[in-house]
Amino acid sequence: MFRKILVANRGEIAQRILHACRELGVRSVTVHSEVDRGSSWVRLADESYPLPGNTAQESYLNQEAILEIARARGVEAVHPGYGFLSENADFAAACAASGLAFIGPTPAAMRALGNKAAARKLAEKMHVPVIPGVDAAGFSPQELREKADEIGYPLLVKAAAGGGGMGMRVINSPTELADGLRDAQSEAASSFGSGQVLLEKFFPEVRHIEVQVLGDQHGNLLHLFERECSIQRRRQKIIEESPSPFVTSALREQICAAALALARAVGYVSAGTVEFVVTPAEQFYFLEMNTRLQVEHPITELVTGVDLVTWQIRIAAGEPLSFKQEHLAQRGHAIECRLYSEDPAQNFLPSIGEIALFRPPAGPGIRDRRIG
Repeated sequence: MFRKILVANRGEIAQRILHACRELGVRSVTVHSEVDRGSSWVRLADESYPLPGNTAQESYLNQEAILEIARARGVEAVHPGYGFLSENADFAAACAASGLAFIGPTPAAMRALGNKAAARKLAEKMHVPVIPGVDAAGFSPQELREKADEIGYPLLVKAAAGGGGMGMRVINSPTELADGLRDAQSEAASSFGSGQVLLEKFFPEVRHIEVQVLGDQHGNLLHLFERECSIQRRRQKIIEESPSPFVTSALREQICAAALALARAVGYVSAGTVEFVVTPAEQFYFLEMNTRLQVEHPITELVTGVDLVTWQIRIAAGEPLSFKQEHLAQRGHAIECRLYSEDPAQNFLPSIGEIALFRPPAGPGIRDRRIG
């Protein structure tokens, strides 16, 4: 087991990882921007060191500054949490080059599955159903119009890199295609550094089902069943639950097998999530894979009894999984809700404001995210 881990993140997920380190008897190091200096998760760590600047680019995305602290403080492994550098294959490779274990998948797996266009090609190769569509790269505007007509409207233009609903546009008719493509490509380029987009069939009525997978360095790979994330707002998940009230036993078996086939194709290690859309007729299509821990991972932990964060650390340290697929089952039901701040005077646009009063739910069955 590692003696010291650096948490390259902030906020709730940093606190979650810090508690996992304590459970494993591992010393923890955090990094923080100036504005985060007095935060609770900074105080929770055994050691904490400042990063330059206040913006994300200056601090939590500053790879060299983070690695310099890790090397100087005798750190053995880096946990990226989610967001920021968690799906950055170059950062994972830089950790390895610095003699640090990256607590997550390999750079090769991240590159194969982190880009939606590359993951789509791999899914097709593994005979995992994909949404009818094309990678827009290399096609002329006229060819894209022809491809769009073949796929049929409505269409969804989405960024090949990144996620979170950025770089996405629904196209309802041919007259909207040119503007939709331009806007999506521009937003994708500014958000993720790549203007590459996919053109796919848009299903107005579909379920969003995702499968949690977990693999070790010894060839063991298993799934921890599904989560449903169909209730969304602005393409951001609001309600996440496990098990899905829609998924039957037969569909669960099929969709989990498809997720494992995709992960196995790249020798996937650590925690990851394979996402699908499912039609009312129970036809499922591969959507994307998140090569990291998910915000909604606690509901899987609650229904399976598996601590995903401690297992991420154990796996990175070389430990084999101590359980097999037949040992896992879904017990009970868990729900996670995301709270939004919006301005009703501005057509309910997202708004950052001061919280005057917040009383979190409490009682039996409530998991406090502040303590993991």
